Amino acid sequence: MLRSMAGRSQGQSAMTGPPWQRLFKTMSGLSIGVTGYSSKTNLWLEPAVSFDCQRTDVALECAGFLTGIGLDTTVMVRSIALRGFDQQMAGLVTDYMEHYGTKFAWKCVPKRVDKLSSGAFQVTWTDLQTGNELKDTYDSVLWAVGRAPETKTLGLDKLGVQLNNETGKIIVGPDESTSVPNIYAFGDISEVPTTVFTPLEYGCVGLSEEEAEKRHGNDGIEVYHAFYKPLEFTVAERDASQCYIKVICKRDRDQKILGLHFTGPNAGEVTQGFAMSFQCGATYSHLLKTIGIHPTCAEELIKLNITKRSGLDATVTGC
Repeated sequence: MLRSMAGRSQGQSAMTGPPWQRLFKTMSGLSIGVTGYSSKTNLWLEPAVSFDCQRTDVALECAGFLTGIGLDTTVMVRSIALRGFDQQMAGLVTDYMEHYGTKFAWKCVPKRVDKLSSGAFQVTWTDLQTGNELKDTYDSVLWAVGRAPETKTLGLDKLGVQLNNETGKIIVGPDESTSVPNIYAFGDISEVPTTVFTPLEYGCVGLSEEEAEKRHGNDGIEVYHAFYKPLEFTVAERDASQCYIKVICKRDRDQKILGLHFTGPNAGEVTQGFAMSFQCGATYSHLLKTIGIHPTCAEELIKLNITKRSGLDATVTGC
């Protein structure tokens, strides 16, 4: 069985450093593990991390393809999947993975790993929902601990750029500005397009619905959305209930697009194309004026006409 420990804790600790480092300070067996897999049953652990660039995308991607080649795979999630991403979309991704065989153990954290005389690994973890301590045995363990920002080597302190003392990440405002007026920091943030290459791909650019509502208020945004069925899913008779699109706009006259989210085949290709429009200040009316290429999944984006606010069925019917 493959388990991937992924997620983030919102709590604080007396220890310093990112939460995944704190977690490791309390664990034993850290020297045990591999960076790949070589047997039929595997254990993957991705300790909790708090900064945005440390998300569970890699854990889910790996769990997805391992399930696809026939391995019994379980993702152990400390809190929520894909923190920092739109959580409605994250739920669609994990629902799809569960439907196709990947198991999820929610709200669990590893405590120790012991290598047995047989060569197998005994993993002990805590179920945060019950407080119970659980154990199981696996053929291999992989640590996917994420990455920390290498900001200490940049000399930012000499420029007066403020860092988060706990994570080392640059502190930025909504417009990516730092504490120094003429210096901006860009990374895994709002205007950067990205794709999670899970079995059902998820591509996005701009703000999540949660972040857009936080910045502009519920009455300040309009969300256009649709559930659609890709042509390739129709031919293969695959379940398309998690194939979904939403475009988040400012609720004003221009309706500038704040965020675009897409789950479905070739999400990275679709998102890459629409990402350029963000640099040009794309609006909802620009989408409607765009001529679609038929039959493609991308054309569903330019046909969006139902808002969440309306409460109408957003399922696409016909071509």
